[in-house]
Amino acid sequence: QVQLVESGGGLVQPGGSLRLSCAASGSIFGIDAMAWHRQAPGKQRELVATITSGGRINYADSVKGRFTISRDNAKNTVYLQMNSLKPEDTAVYYCNVEVLTGWPRAWNFYWGQGTQVTVSS
Repeated sequence: QVQLVESGGGLVQPGGSLRLSCAASGSIFGIDAMAWHRQAPGKQRELVATITSGGRINYADSVKGRFTISRDNAKNTVYLQMNSLKPEDTAVYYCNVEVLTGWPRAWNFYWGQGTQVTVSS
């Protein structure tokens, strides 16, 4: 089985910074796309940022210029550096990873457990 463990959420003031991490473990033969989504209360889950194995990156317009997605393939980990945080960034953040598993060998998407980010003064 594959597990995604998220960390780094918390309470920060507007204008502050936070770095989220999502580490994959288990029977992993390869990882393609990695992404961050978020969901605020009463709102639909939205895509925040994606990064492919080839390094292609996309951001939602609402976070462009403030957030940076990156990955460490040796650690099977994806990061989201969040700067200039705004109250509207408050949400539960979920990582999503496309994984080639070994038992059996197949591609599947896995979700992290979610981590709460609260931006408030």
